[in-house]
Amino acid sequence: MGDERDEQRGLDSGGQRLPAGQARQFSELARSLQAEPNLDQTLRSIVSAAVANVDGADLAGITLVTKNGALSTPAATDELAREIDRVQYEVRQGPCLSSAWERITVLADDLRTETRWPEFARRAADFGVLSMLSIQLYVRDEEMGSLNLYSRTASGFGDEDENIGLLFASHAAVAMVGAQHENDLIAALVGRDIIGQAKGILMERYQITDRAAFAVLVRTSQHSNRKLRDIAENLATTGVLELATHCVPGDL
Repeated sequence: MGDERDEQRGLDSGGQRLPAGQARQFSELARSLQAEPNLDQTLRSIVSAAVANVDGADLAGITLVTKNGALSTPAATDELAREIDRVQYEVRQGPCLSSAWERITVLADDLRTETRWPEFARRAADFGVLSMLSIQLYVRDEEMGSLNLYSRTASGFGDEDENIGLLFASHAAVAMVGAQHENDLIAALVGRDIIGQAKGILMERYQITDRAAFAVLVRTSQHSNRKLRDIAENLATTGVLELATHCVPGDL
């Protein structure tokens, strides 16, 4: 199954490979995406640039599917794109989900007559979106995604739009992975800093060791069913630690 999916990468909705020469057009775009300061800005730049570079696209958005099946639209050009995505997530069908789940490029020429996703197609057409192009995004092993392009015109996307969209998505995926990795590193560093601050407060307040202070945070997390980082952040910002009786430092 994995080999089949690897072979599908970079194919258009008709299963054809892209002209190699077009890739050079996107080298500068890829560099600009990778230069964005954070993940949110990278995603916003991706959807904005997609509309600017794909002639048939009036709107654009990104769908992400986590390993536990959670669906989200972390970036979109406007609220209509988000609303279309919400419809797909509600009825659990549509080009975005087919593209992300099956890791293929999906073209819907006319949603008024589309039969693959009847409930979604009817509601999307009611919103005035008549054609869609969803392109697989290869994010990380535990996540799937798609770059979704929307047109208010039936048959809004031609072969050239697919070619450009596929090349754009490949560069966008690289930028996303880089931004996500950097975002994860920053989050980890911030988390360690917050936990360190919380431990310092407990050590000073109760005159206990670093190890004992961490044990208090762990036990509070376990008995309150909240993440340790959230417990630490609350203590560091408010000075308050809601302790269960068996978490009192004096008992350690």
